[in-house]
Amino acid sequence: MATEYQKPLPEITDENRPFWEGCRRHELLLQQCSECSHLRHMGPACPECWSTDSQWVPASGRGVVYTWIEVHQRYNRSFEGDLPYNVAIVELEEGPRLLASVTAVDNRDIRPGMAVEVVWDDVTDEVTLPRFAPV
Repeated sequence: MATEYQKPLPEITDENRPFWEGCRRHELLLQQCSECSHLRHMGPACPECWSTDSQWVPASGRGVVYTWIEVHQRYNRSFEGDLPYNVAIVELEEGPRLLASVTAVDNRDIRPGMAVEVVWDDVTDEVTLPRFAPV
């Protein structure tokens, strides 16, 4: 685990704290609407029925690459040493899509529909980031 992580960290709020606490336990969580059972990544209300009542449920952590980009330009100095790096949208088998990086593969080998699963990056004692690796 990095002791001096220099990259931006997520802002943990009351609304997203259960997600990030799950990540610290290496458990990927989704919100499930209590009214219609729709699954979503995070949000104040269900996009299907607009209910604000939900609970956090475990996700499989498996999905496919929906789309991605390869970043070649430095937008933030702390990522300069990672260039080029990828930013992907992963569609979980449960349906919701997450923004994350795909690791353990050359950027040129990432393909739409590539099967991936969550891997965990314990970047600080308080924050663990979900990333995805090919299955």
